[in-house]
Amino acid sequence: MVTKDKYSLDPNAWCGLNRPDMPLEEADTVLFGIPFDGGASYRAGAAQAPDMLRANTLQSTPCTERLEWFDTFNVVDAGNFPLTMEDREEVFADIQKFVCGLVKAGRKITMIGGDHSVTIPVERGIDDALDEPFGIIHIDAHMDLCDALEGDKLSHGNTERRALELKNIQGFENLYFIGIRSIEPDEFELYKNDPIQVKTAFDCYAEGIESVAKDCIDKMSRYSKVYLTFDIDALDPAYAAGTGTPQFGGLTSRMAITLLNMLFEALPIIGFDVVEIAPPLDPSLAAMYAGRKLITEAWGNWAKQIGKLQSK
Repeated sequence: MVTKDKYSLDPNAWCGLNRPDMPLEEADTVLFGIPFDGGASYRAGAAQAPDMLRANTLQSTPCTERLEWFDTFNVVDAGNFPLTMEDREEVFADIQKFVCGLVKAGRKITMIGGDHSVTIPVERGIDDALDEPFGIIHIDAHMDLCDALEGDKLSHGNTERRALELKNIQGFENLYFIGIRSIEPDEFELYKNDPIQVKTAFDCYAEGIESVAKDCIDKMSRYSKVYLTFDIDALDPAYAAGTGTPQFGGLTSRMAITLLNMLFEALPIIGFDVVEIAPPLDPSLAAMYAGRKLITEAWGNWAKQIGKLQSK
């Protein structure tokens, strides 16, 4: 069952865009949090991210990095889906049903994790709502293609392996990975033998982030609907230390914003998430602020598409 804290109900939250009394069907995007890190295999802390993000959006403004303004963009914060390992499958099913309803109603999705396992029910809900193939862009240090991680098939290392089981995901052609720089043994077997569309963090530096974005756009343009999942550990730890499984040599903040803006401008992205922000692991909250900026830029692009972006 979804729950709301005082920030979910505060119209000053989310850069003053939160509309707590607006029906979901009137929102430009419906936001919800999944404060769960029981699927993490290493360091915990991501369960605190949704509430920490909410609390730190009261002082921010609806402004893109290009100084474009979108204060009429309507965000409805639906609250959190709290869960434990004991009721995980039951709550995952609730999330799946909730997302399915949003997609069928044409609402854009913003989800705040939690560890990356919480993307699984979101992608399942999208799959339930659609009768056509859709694309998934996975921005991360890791592929999350393990069949099981430490015996768990619903862990943060299984996200896109579970996606491959969906009826509207025909194969690796539906998935595009960016920022990868670590791989597990069973993932390496897939990587060797399957045509996985992947740009490593090394590729992003060697080829340039604009080139990587253009290739992703070219491959994902075949779909009329695309979901984007952004694990904050795609960023180098210098820019986002507060995450459970950091990997040296990642994307810079500049690369991440450029990548995100190019993808949102060119592709029919119906929803996105930001996951694996772990506030307890970084007293400066750098990862949290990185996530907040990525969310703001994504919303600015959506606002532009519906004529709610003001520029000079």
